[in-house]
Amino acid sequence: MKKSVLTRYRVMAYVTGVLLVLLTLGMIGKYVLDLDGAADFTRVVSIAHGWLYVVYLVFAFDLGSKAKWPVAKQLWVLLAGTIPTAAFFVERRISHELQGRVAEDAPATAKA
Repeated sequence: MKKSVLTRYRVMAYVTGVLLVLLTLGMIGKYVLDLDGAADFTRVVSIAHGWLYVVYLVFAFDLGSKAKWPVAKQLWVLLAGTIPTAAFFVERRISHELQGRVAEDAPATAKA
């Protein structure tokens, strides 16, 4: 497996996680605190999170298929982008798990 597959998953996990935390804060501001401008903020962040979550799904599915994960693990990783802060923890665990596999698959460099 190429390192770029893991890297793009990691980037999208962080982006999705940050947007979901911002969306949660926006919803609290809109419905609990009744802040002015929270509705517009929530609308913009929810649209961005929705589209980028689709990209996250594609990258996470690609990573899972190349890592040959069972379906349950694949679903666990895919759903991590829907629970605030879960994407950070799942990304960290997956990165540690796959770091060795990525290093093993890297071609050895010849020394002159």
